[in-house]
Amino acid sequence: MNIIPFDDRVLVKREKATEQKVGSIIIPDTATEKPQMGIIIAVGNDEDLQELVQEGDKVLFAKYAGAEFEIDGEDLIVLQRGDLLGKITG
Repeated sequence: MNIIPFDDRVLVKREKATEQKVGSIIIPDTATEKPQMGIIIAVGNDEDLQELVQEGDKVLFAKYAGAEFEIDGEDLIVLQRGDLLGKITG
């Protein structure tokens, strides 16, 4: 299934939460906060946005931003340009 975001929006695949261990206590991924970073899957048709980010870029985004949904078992989120905090490079 292809999803193409409109205007100044991007489609992001959220990184998976991982299990954490604190001392001898294991905290399952269901009890931890969702990561606030992911990989861009698609970019809307806003020309300024297309100059900043492309498909495959790793980005940080605001904690309560966007519309979340699941397709084919993948956690996806549609974000507006203002919800993007930065691009991770290197």
